[in-house]
Amino acid sequence: MMVPAALLLLGALVAVVAPRLLARADWPDREPVVALWVWQCVVAAVLLCCVLSMTLSAAAAWAAVRGHVFDGAPAPVVDAYALGAGSPWAATTAVTLACGGAWTAAMLAREIFRARHRRRQSRRELLVRAPLLPGEEPGADRLVVLEGERPDAWWLPGTAPQLVIATAALRRLKGRQLDAVLAHEQGHARARHDWLLHCSGALANGFPQVPVFAAFRDEMHRLVELAADDVASRRFGRLTIALALVELNEDRGVFGPCPTPGAHVPQRVDRLLTPRHRLTATRRLQLTAAAALVPVIPVLVAFVPGLRALG
Repeated sequence: MMVPAALLLLGALVAVVAPRLLARADWPDREPVVALWVWQCVVAAVLLCCVLSMTLSAAAAWAAVRGHVFDGAPAPVVDAYALGAGSPWAATTAVTLACGGAWTAAMLAREIFRARHRRRQSRRELLVRAPLLPGEEPGADRLVVLEGERPDAWWLPGTAPQLVIATAALRRLKGRQLDAVLAHEQGHARARHDWLLHCSGALANGFPQVPVFAAFRDEMHRLVELAADDVASRRFGRLTIALALVELNEDRGVFGPCPTPGAHVPQRVDRLLTPRHRLTATRRLQLTAAAALVPVIPVLVAFVPGLRALG
C-alpha cells in the first residue's frame, strides 16, 4: 500500500504547489496558450494520481481486481507491490476514489447537458429575434445581426457556429474593429475553448472544496480570453482589438472603481496597449515539454516497483 499512498501524496503536492508557482510567474499573461497547456497538464497529473491510486488500492483489496490489473505479470512484479498482505484502508480508499471518479463524470455530463440546453435555447431565441427569410436555410450565415440597444457580440458554438452582434455594437465599432471582434470569437471556436470551460467548470462545481479545481476554472476563463485577444491582435493589431473591447464594455461599468462581473476587461485592455515581450521559442518549447512531463511522474511512481523487480 505504499505506492497508492505515495500517489495520493504526490497528487496533493502537485495540487498545492503548481497553482502557487503559476500565480507567482509573470509569463502566463505573455503566453496564454502555453499557460493553458500547463494548467491542463497539472490537473491531468492530479487526476492521474487519483486513478492510479484507486487502481492499486482496489488490487490490494480484492484478489479479482488484482488478477485483472497484473494479468500476465511475472510473480516478482506482483510481489514488489506487496498487495497480497492487503490493508484495512485499501477498500475504503478504492471505493472513495471510485465515487469521486463517478461524481466527476456525472458533473461533466451535467455541464455538457446544460451547455447544450443553453445553446438550443439561444438558437430558438435567435430565430424569434431574427427569423429566417423565405428560402433561407438555418445556420447558413456565420454572422447574424440583431436589433439591440446594448452593444454586444458573442459566438454561438455548435455544428453551424455563428457570430451574433447587436446593431448597437455595429454603430460603435469602427473600421476594422468589427473584423477584430470576429477574429477574437473565431479564435475561441477554432481552439474549442468551450470544452476547456466545460471541463474546468465540472471539476470546480463537483469539488468546490478543492482549491486547485477552482483556480483551474478561473484561470481557464481568463486565459482563453487572452489567447483569443492575441489571435485577433496578430491579424488586426493590438490597438484595434483594445478599442473594440472599450467600445463594447464602456457602458457596463467595468472601467469604474467598483468590481463587476467583467472586471477582467480593463486588465485585458492594459495588456493589449502595453504589450510585454513574448518568451523566446526555445523558452516556450521548454515550458511545454516540462508541463508534458508532469503527468508522466505519477505513471513512473506507479511503475517503479515493477521496473525494479524486472531489472
